[in-house]
Amino acid sequence: MNTSFIRFRPRLFETFQTYDLATFFKDLIAGLTVGIVALPLAMAFGIGSGVKPEQGLYTAIIAGFLISFFSGSKVQIGGPTGAFMVILYNIMQKHGFSDLLLCGAIAGVILVFMGVFRMGTLIKYIPYPITSGFTSGIAVLIGLNQVKDFFGLKIEGGMPADFFDKLEVLARHFLTLDPTTTIFSALSLAVILLWPRLVTRRLPGSIIALLLGTTVAVLINLPVETIGTKFGGIPSGLPAFHAPEITFAKIKLLLPDAMTIALLAAIESLLCAVVADGLTGDRHDSNTELVAQGIANIVVPFFGGIAATGAIARTATNIENGGKTPIAGLIHAGTLLVIVLVAAPLAKSVPLAILSAVTIMVAFNMGEWHEFTRLRKMPRSDALVLVATFGLTVIMDLTVAVEVGMVMAAFLFIKRVSETTQITKVTPESEPEGAHHSLIGKDVPSGVMVYRIYGPFFFGAAEKMEEAFESIYDLPRVLILKMHTVPAMDATALNALESLYEKLQSRGCHLILSAPHTQPFFMMTQAGFIDRLGAENVTADLDDALTRSKWLLAASVKNPHAK
Repeated sequence: MNTSFIRFRPRLFETFQTYDLATFFKDLIAGLTVGIVALPLAMAFGIGSGVKPEQGLYTAIIAGFLISFFSGSKVQIGGPTGAFMVILYNIMQKHGFSDLLLCGAIAGVILVFMGVFRMGTLIKYIPYPITSGFTSGIAVLIGLNQVKDFFGLKIEGGMPADFFDKLEVLARHFLTLDPTTTIFSALSLAVILLWPRLVTRRLPGSIIALLLGTTVAVLINLPVETIGTKFGGIPSGLPAFHAPEITFAKIKLLLPDAMTIALLAAIESLLCAVVADGLTGDRHDSNTELVAQGIANIVVPFFGGIAATGAIARTATNIENGGKTPIAGLIHAGTLLVIVLVAAPLAKSVPLAILSAVTIMVAFNMGEWHEFTRLRKMPRSDALVLVATFGLTVIMDLTVAVEVGMVMAAFLFIKRVSETTQITKVTPESEPEGAHHSLIGKDVPSGVMVYRIYGPFFFGAAEKMEEAFESIYDLPRVLILKMHTVPAMDATALNALESLYEKLQSRGCHLILSAPHTQPFFMMTQAGFIDRLGAENVTADLDDALTRSKWLLAASVKNPHAK
């Protein structure tokens, strides 16, 4: 990894060089649209994270503005997302609101360091089965957390964080469901689903459900729980500066959760940026994007906001409505700010059932359900990683799921790669290759044996060398190892090669390495193995190796100790 510092290049600063009025109007329409779309989502994600709806709105405004201002992508829209809800809810239950804010700030610092030290490209190496598994697991937990509000269950206090405790509480209280709330939630979900199919995709069904459902609930005085009855409404003003208590003990306590938030924020924001690149033909700067996400997450907790990242659905909406530059993201944040300042008192009438339906729809859309239908067609190792990550996310938590998933994926990958590495005896019939590497038509003296190593030679395949030569009862006087098909080797493989050399030496045999690649040759040279072997016993091709073997055979007749 290149550890030199990045060149921090927010795309906003490039925008002004060629910005014109036509582009501004496109950004204006897109920004206004995304701001309206983000309204119900921000409130729903705030409630789903275990905090008040205004915390979700403050996050969408402040983090949304900062992410667009510093972003490495032209069209990235940031804010609270569904993926964070389960993690933040659990932190809220365990540590409380103040520590939740501190945890987000620590995650922001981690994100900045990840960007500064160019880790943006490394995040992309997380295997797809892991991201699919934990994304689907999070979706299940999000849906489970919404059962209470969707059915109007009479459950005192918040839902427990543990999966099995959740199931137990829901089962125990399910008969307390409210028929009015259940029907209202189902109708809201139907509007969200059917509006884009039957009317238009230009205006999301969540907005229609919010406006129509709230209007109906107010007009007929529907007896359902609202933002006002549960939270007392939303303040119509800017959030006050709030400094969470920061101590070394708290940082140490919250660091594992903060690392989980940072990792998820990095994955989701860069995935969102890649999706945006595909839709626009642009190319984002991964490391600048991570720094932007970090700055937003450091600042927003001091104004009562929760963790934020790039939001795929809102970014896609921005692009679909003509957004061209980060100005659209700034307008989106400004739109939400105006709504909070002007229309916040109206939010107290919004039924929680509508926000629950919105959140359930988000959970359904974020789950990678199609991957589970393809399990039988996947490689068994990928299927195992997917199922394990999914199960651990649901039953344990995301931190454990990602850690175990990465370890499993690494071991299974090592196993798969090591199976491709082969060490075999070479005969004229076994290797019809090019002139320099084939035995066809070549004179192989008696007492000379040729073997080939095929594939990466590393710790996962090192034992194959011992197995290959254990079966040889009579070792040859000269052993030629063809290495032109070894792209790389590691220290364990080098140790196995040195052990073979010592075994051959102890029995008066010679070792010749034919055509090693640059990396293996450099490693053997650095370790001093080439000096011990003798540079003359490392040849450019098989012809030279056979010539050298004949010389060694002739020399050993005259001098048994010839090298």
